[in-house]
Amino acid sequence: MSETMRNVLFLCTGNSARSILAEAILNRAGMGRFKAFSAGSEPKGAIHPHALDLLKKLNYATGDLRSKSWTEFMADGAPKMDFVFTVCDDAAETCPIFPGQPMSAHWGIEDPAAATGTVAEIAFAFSETYRMLNTRISIFVSLPMASLDRLALQTRLDDIGRQEGATGKAGAST
Repeated sequence: MSETMRNVLFLCTGNSARSILAEAILNRAGMGRFKAFSAGSEPKGAIHPHALDLLKKLNYATGDLRSKSWTEFMADGAPKMDFVFTVCDDAAETCPIFPGQPMSAHWGIEDPAAATGTVAEIAFAFSETYRMLNTRISIFVSLPMASLDRLALQTRLDDIGRQEGATGKAGAST
């Protein structure tokens, strides 16, 4: 039996780093079972250069990635989301209600775009963000979706948000 393709939206304020990284990771790790998207409440309009450099170094296709508003995903004709994950606390606070009642959770991680210091220190912040998102997404894609009821799945999604590096509001359902 083949699994249904599930749409996942990662939300952040600027949609330039964390949510972009998550979109790229899930589109690779989801192996055709998940289609990831990302958006922001106040998109920067461009992907952060360090995020783009990291993805390119890790051999991700980046041509289709772009910073965009979450209103695109509330418009008529937008893909129906099965899951919505906020990856920054601001997005969790202001997250709108998406059509179709997708499952949602907060997977907050510090913003690597706010990192200061040397080029190496900033690159390390992006690498750590990537590592933490990759771990969370790996756990997510390995969940036995077909055998979990909605409440058990919500519990698992919230638990993923409490993984290493979680910000203070992690695990709170949006």
